[in-house]
Amino acid sequence: MADSELKQRINEDMKAAMRAKEKERLGAIRLIMAAIKQREVDERIELDNTQVLAVLDKMIKQRRDSIEQYVNAGREDLADKERFEVTLIQGYMPAALSDTELDAMVKEAVAAVGASSMQDMGKVMAQLKPKIQGRADMGKVSQKVKAAING
Repeated sequence: MADSELKQRINEDMKAAMRAKEKERLGAIRLIMAAIKQREVDERIELDNTQVLAVLDKMIKQRRDSIEQYVNAGREDLADKERFEVTLIQGYMPAALSDTELDAMVKEAVAAVGASSMQDMGKVMAQLKPKIQGRADMGKVSQKVKAAING
């Protein structure tokens, strides 16, 4: 089975970083490749683009949590390293959705599912997740879904 286009692009960028001797960039890209490979080995599958995006999304979330902890601990040097990695990882993510686009997608999903109470939130989120994976913060999305369901 062929690699996903996204995985191939990351691999090509890793080779380019090696050739250019960009140490920080190479290290961050290797972390991405390691996370992808780890998931493939754990689940004994070859990841497609959507699954690679899920891995990248998780990595961004972890780094944002780390940045917050490092800033609170007064470790700007470590926070800067994490910020660099977030920026690099975001370069592989699809363009982020605007609030207007996100609101429209949430309304569409709520209507499609016929959500009328908070018990339907899981159905709405399941409908939205494949469309917005990597394009919006899921925490923000769930807040918008709650607001849409509650009127």
